[in-house]
Order: sequence, then structure tokens, then C-alpha cells
Amino acid sequence: MPASQSRARARERNNVLNRAEFLSLNQPMKGNQETRSSSRKQGSQSGLAPTQNEGTKERRQSQQLPEEDCMQLNPSFKGIAFNSLLAIDICMSKRLGVCASRASSWGSARSMITLIGITGHGVPWIGGTLICLVKSSTLAGQEVLMNLLLALLLDIMIVAGLQKLAKRRGPYDVHPGLLDYLTMDIYAFPAGHASRAAMVSKFFLNHLVLAIPLRILLVLWAFCVGLSRIMIGRHHITDVLSGFVFGYLQFRLVELLWMSSNTCQMIISIW
Repeated sequence: MPASQSRARARERNNVLNRAEFLSLNQPMKGNQETRSSSRKQGSQSGLAPTQNEGTKERRQSQQLPEEDCMQLNPSFKGIAFNSLLAIDICMSKRLGVCASRASSWGSARSMITLIGITGHGVPWIGGTLICLVKSSTLAGQEVLMNLLLALLLDIMIVAGLQKLAKRRGPYDVHPGLLDYLTMDIYAFPAGHASRAAMVSKFFLNHLVLAIPLRILLVLWAFCVGLSRIMIGRHHITDVLSGFVFGYLQFRLVELLWMSSNTCQMIISIW
């Protein structure tokens, strides 16, 4: 027995793996394991904390976002139809804007197209109406001219208010001119020139005795004014069409607010 025990002790001494430098490889110390496990737990906890905070922040932000900034995964049929028509309107308006700049396909005709648009501007019409009102000597003529002046002023105010509400830009980056700033015709919807041309043409067709060729020319003039605003890139097609509609509605409003001859004479005497 003592001989066998001494042999076993000798074997353990001679075993290389039992040396101190190899003990850390075979049997790692418990203290190191505990420190490593604790550091891992702390790291995992510290890593989970910011992720949880970020998740809560994203949820709060998604709840605070307005509806127009959120993606609609199931848009309605009306929304799809409206967006499709809007895309078609923008595409067709850009194609018809052949005089939007000097480098456009019809850039050389831009001055002439702009001149056609000026014939539907509010400043020349108001100035011409005032001149004719001063030179008019008949009561019937003064009555018509005073109501035309009222219609022009209502057109400027209504179109300016609607444009301020809509704030729609044109298909091209075309800056308004000086006359546009005077009549507050800055935005695209609705087209002020188109509404004024429709209102004036309807006014003349109802209150002036014109021959058939002149009536046809008057309607063509209103159409050309609206088309010129699309060609120079100032308005969309829907802007001009809505301008025609608003012009007709303004004419109906003036018919309801029609001033009699006595009222017109009283205003002229005060003026």
C-alpha cells in the first residue's frame, strides 16, 4: 500500500497538466467566471435599456405624427382616383407649358402669349371701366359700367381669398409679375385671369347687344386667355377650368347684387 501510494504521488507530480501554469486552462477560477457573468449581465441590461427607450420614443413619435405624414396602407378608392387625376393634371399641364421659359419649344412666342394673358388682367379692366364711366353720359351706360366695376372688384377679392386658402403652386417655377402682385394673383388655384375672362364675357353677352361674330370672338377670347396661362406655365389645367367655373358663379352673384340706376347715380355723385 505505501509503495502504490508513493507511485501515485509521483505520477501526479510528473503530470504536466497539474502544473500551476496549466491550471487556468483546465479549470478556470470561479471568481473569473462570476466577474465575467456579472459583466455580461450588466452589459446586456445596459444594452436593453437604450433599446427599450428608443422603442418607447418611436411609439410616442408615431402617435404624435399627423395623419398626412403617416403611410396609408389601405387607401380608399376616392383617394386613389383623386391622386390619379392630380397626376394626370400635372403631367398634361407640364406638356402644355410650351412657353414656360425662353428655352422651351415655343419660347420665341412667349411674349405674344403673355400679351394675350394680360388682356384678362384685372388692372387694365378696372382702369378701362373707370375711364369709360367718367366719359359715359347716359344713365343706362353708367348703370352697366358701375355693376361691371363691382363685378371686377368682387372677382379680385374672391380669387385672392381662394388662392390664399389653397396656396397651390403652378406646374413651373414662374414668378408673378408686378401686375399680379397688385391684384394679389400670386398662387395658381384658381386662375384669376380665367375667372375674370369668363365673368366679363358672360357679362357682355347678357348686357350688351352684340352681333353673332362678336359673340363668338368674345367666347374665343376667354378661352385663349385661359389657355395662355397654361402655356406660360403659370397654372394647371384644373386651375383654369375652376377659374371659368368661379367666373360664372361670380357673374350670378353680381346679378343678385345688381345695383339700380338710382343707386349708381348716388355713388357717382358721392365720388
